Amino acid sequence: MTELALETLLEATLFGSGKSMSISQLAESLGYEEEEITESLTTLQGTMKRRRGGALRLVEIGGKWAMEVRNEVTEHLPASTKTDMPKKLLKAAALIAYHQPMHQSRLVELLGQKAYDYVRELAQYGMIQRRKEGNTRRLTTTRRFSEAFGCPHTDLRKVRKWFREQVTDAGLFEGMEEVDALQEVGEDGLIQATLPLEEE
Repeated sequence: MTELALETLLEATLFGSGKSMSISQLAESLGYEEEEITESLTTLQGTMKRRRGGALRLVEIGGKWAMEVRNEVTEHLPASTKTDMPKKLLKAAALIAYHQPMHQSRLVELLGQKAYDYVRELAQYGMIQRRKEGNTRRLTTTRRFSEAFGCPHTDLRKVRKWFREQVTDAGLFEGMEEVDALQEVGEDGLIQATLPLEEE
């Protein structure tokens, strides 16, 4: 039997698992040294970037690696491919919609380290886009998010306004300190004001 390249094994493992994995987890699963895994992940990431017409990309978030759909492909996916989103992701999705554009670092402050996995999963579902901005990422909702939540808008400001109007009845922030979850943070990182749940 022909031995497969480590890059091929990594791609198949990450795609098949459907979740993010650390270098140590990949090394243990595949029986390779962590240094070999690290080097091959970097090579695979470069290879996938150069692929013409590829739908997936390899990303590293919070020390874990995962496959996700490219941003430019996400918007073109048919609504019929939507998957029911796990309940654990709803709060993260709600916070992003409510505050968008939202810094990933702010979401981590509110939800803890698990926010990194939530962001990755939401991106895999095609619900959000992530763009590098300084040392963090800028999170915004997508057309698929609007379709999933029945929002009639795709413009970010209109989605945010619409979503804020839905928050109270839905109780999506139940169990969180309202003063934390609903505060607006300025570009300087300082809290500016507590946002109203409903438009005046």
